[in-house]
Amino acid sequence: MKAESSPIENLYDPRRGDQAIRTESLCVGRKPYEPVRTNYFAVYLIEAGSGTFWADASSFSFGPASLLFFVPYQHIRLECDKPVRGEVLQFHANFLCVETFHAEVGCSGVLFNDPFGVPVVTLDAPAMAEVVGLVERIRSEQTARELAYSEVMLAHLKVLLVLATRRKTVTSTCGPGADLRHPLLAELRDLIEQNYRTQHAPADYAQKLHVTAKTLGRIVRDHLGTTVTDLIRNRFLIHAKWQLLHTLRPVKDIARELGFADELYFSRLFKKATGHSPTFFREFETEIRGGSNLSMSSSHAPILRSAAATDT
Repeated sequence: MKAESSPIENLYDPRRGDQAIRTESLCVGRKPYEPVRTNYFAVYLIEAGSGTFWADASSFSFGPASLLFFVPYQHIRLECDKPVRGEVLQFHANFLCVETFHAEVGCSGVLFNDPFGVPVVTLDAPAMAEVVGLVERIRSEQTARELAYSEVMLAHLKVLLVLATRRKTVTSTCGPGADLRHPLLAELRDLIEQNYRTQHAPADYAQKLHVTAKTLGRIVRDHLGTTVTDLIRNRFLIHAKWQLLHTLRPVKDIARELGFADELYFSRLFKKATGHSPTFFREFETEIRGGSNLSMSSSHAPILRSAAATDT
């Protein structure tokens, strides 16, 4: 494996005996909270408190009785209006691969990996009680480590994700995972899905939608808490990660497919987004997954069930 300047001690690595799933208490006061980047998927159960969180450049508000969802290598930041108490559940793809699990319950493109989705699920009292119970059982299995505890933990985790997916899709107004209240956003999502590999400028999409770039930017910011540039970037980064994980194509070929003639520029952009270079990302994740990820279909990186139906 090539040397990597970025620290890796916070990344899940089974060769060190790291756990593929782990839970820990969450307690955040008035000071901003920025956990280190990791290659775990993460579910934050907010039992009390409220505030704003950032997932990369996108910001969202949250309150008590809610679940927040984050993807591997994502930059996370919480700023609390009221002190937060809760639980963090983290799992690596070695334990549950959301990249394939989405075919079962649609959690990829609903809970994870949808640039247009708000990664928050609010819970009513019965749902909150059930989720708290599931997290407690996962923690108990992790502590006791009795016969087949990993299988039991996986079962509880799947139930939690199914429940969250059901809650999220009930409130969806514009396809899996999305709550796009402005009609222009649905058109924008379709356009990005069709053109993210070749068109990266917000002005290109504004022109197709017959609005100014300023107007489009305001709509996206007001309804999604992000920018058009970040929507486009997040979508082609999902594609790049998929290709790096599931194929042996050279980085320069992936960069070229995504409209980047300069491989170095693409690599710098990828490292800024994930904390690691494309080469390290591929080599490290492939090694800790035992190479099993390379056997998957990868013609087009799916994030939505409609896309996955034609891609896998």
